[in-house]
Amino acid sequence: MGGGLRPTAKAIESIQSALRARKCLTGSKPSLWADDRRWRDRISEAGDENGALVLTLEHPILRKLDSCGSIRQFEQVQAQMFAHGIFQNSLAYSRVVKKLCAWFGDVNRAVEVFGKLEDPDAFVCNTIMRCFVNAGDAGGGLGFYEREVVGKGGSLVNHFTFPVVVKACAGLMSVRSGMRVHGRVMRLGFDADLFVGNSLIHMYSVCGRIGDARKAFDEMSVRDLVSWNSMVDGLMKNGDVGIAIEVFWEMPERDVFSWNMMIAGCVGVEDMEAAKRVFDEMPVRDVVSWNSMLDGYAKVGNVVAARDLFDRMRRRNVISWNTMLALYVRVKDFGECLQLFDAMNEGDVRPNDATLVSVLTACANLGALHRGKSVHEFIRSNMIETDVLLSTALLTMYSKCGAMDLSEDVFNAMEEKSVVSWNAMIMGYGVHGQGEKALDLFSRMERNGPSPNDATFVCVLSACTHAGMLLEGWCLFERMCQVYNITPKAEHYGCMVDLLGRAGLTNDSEEFLQGMPMDSGPPLWGALLSASKTNSNAKFGELVAKRLIKLKPDDMGAYVFLSNIYAAEGRWDDVDKVRTMMKERGSHKAAVSALVG
Repeated sequence: MGGGLRPTAKAIESIQSALRARKCLTGSKPSLWADDRRWRDRISEAGDENGALVLTLEHPILRKLDSCGSIRQFEQVQAQMFAHGIFQNSLAYSRVVKKLCAWFGDVNRAVEVFGKLEDPDAFVCNTIMRCFVNAGDAGGGLGFYEREVVGKGGSLVNHFTFPVVVKACAGLMSVRSGMRVHGRVMRLGFDADLFVGNSLIHMYSVCGRIGDARKAFDEMSVRDLVSWNSMVDGLMKNGDVGIAIEVFWEMPERDVFSWNMMIAGCVGVEDMEAAKRVFDEMPVRDVVSWNSMLDGYAKVGNVVAARDLFDRMRRRNVISWNTMLALYVRVKDFGECLQLFDAMNEGDVRPNDATLVSVLTACANLGALHRGKSVHEFIRSNMIETDVLLSTALLTMYSKCGAMDLSEDVFNAMEEKSVVSWNAMIMGYGVHGQGEKALDLFSRMERNGPSPNDATFVCVLSACTHAGMLLEGWCLFERMCQVYNITPKAEHYGCMVDLLGRAGLTNDSEEFLQGMPMDSGPPLWGALLSASKTNSNAKFGELVAKRLIKLKPDDMGAYVFLSNIYAAEGRWDDVDKVRTMMKERGSHKAAVSALVG
């Protein structure tokens, strides 16, 4: 022994710690609470007729489980449940799973706990499936059902099981899975359950099987308001508006949701007459009812009816104001939009980002830079979060008002930029003759931004047109077709013809025109006519007009335009020929009079 090495002080301390730990393991079970012995003594005396332990919610471990606020505390409580041998008790493990799902939202840990259970029950299964579905993981919920319930005999079900499972099928739009579950419902005798029936109506409606939904509805022995509302909503969303209206008027009772759902359905198919009938019959209307009608009139562009309804509203929320503001922008009544915004600011409804997008759009189209700046200041002072849409509206307003420096500031400050944001900046540079900057920004977009779309090339080609950058424009057009595989539209052809026309390359314009598709729309022909007028090229204009007549022989504008070209050159015989053609087409006197104008 004398020749051996003596242990170090650190080694001795480690050995002593191990001995202390071993001593603790041989002692009594660890206790979390001072009065744990008192509770254990009380419970040991309580048992069922077979002497089995009976738990209540008053047990200190279960009370501690309900009050714990962190996973660390939860794990400590779970350890005590194992130590006291109560974990496999149905009340105990159901409280564990419920705590994990309802409080922590940790469905994966709940599934791990489920795997440790010797005799799980339907409540635990339902809790886990509901947690999956409520978290947006319908596939996880359905998978758990098929694996742990159906796959293990299918006995762990009750009348709460199938509404959850059917909801998962609806979330997945899986009518095949839904039909399998429906079959199981019928075999187990749950088809008479009200909640199961309501969930089946919803599932079939969502999956587009409205006939099956109606069959499930008709076969229900008992229906409640949810049953009727689900059936009407399903019919509406599947386009059976007429039948939905019939079922709606058959309802034994209706709540405000029923009425509002019906109005929204009529508005969705733009049947404002039916929507108004329902609205007028409503015993009690809320702000949703009014907003639905307002949205309907806005959709069909009936400004007068929308404003009349808006003025009659006793209570308006921000949706009411935004609907009217957006409507005025859509019909290009920008001045009225700003006046209504002023009225909004006098009330107690606070504008939001959607409000300001409409207002900034109005400012942009009116060139109201001062007003746009005040809106920007309002955004800053009220610390309104500027998302991509609002920031794009801001930079568009500045660019249309000619303040490209301020537009650049907004653009550069954006953390996230959409394709629309890039396009707006490129178009802004182009409109103000800054072609080089437009091309530089387009190059930045190709390197660091989103992939350019067809609208991007309209913007950059337009910039080349305004700046007279013929070579660059032609290269971009080829790049669009060859690199990005974008099929040219009327707008792209229009930009190219205008670009060639401004450069005086009329022969190239004519050749380019010959290669265009016949079904090009009005934007193209407007650009062609503009190019021919700008360059005073009668030959090119004649070619365009004849192409227009061939494309739209009943459009008198093309005849008038062609006649004016001939009249300007003194070709009166040709004028007479065009006039004869117009008479043969049944032209109006107004068009004929324009011939000599």
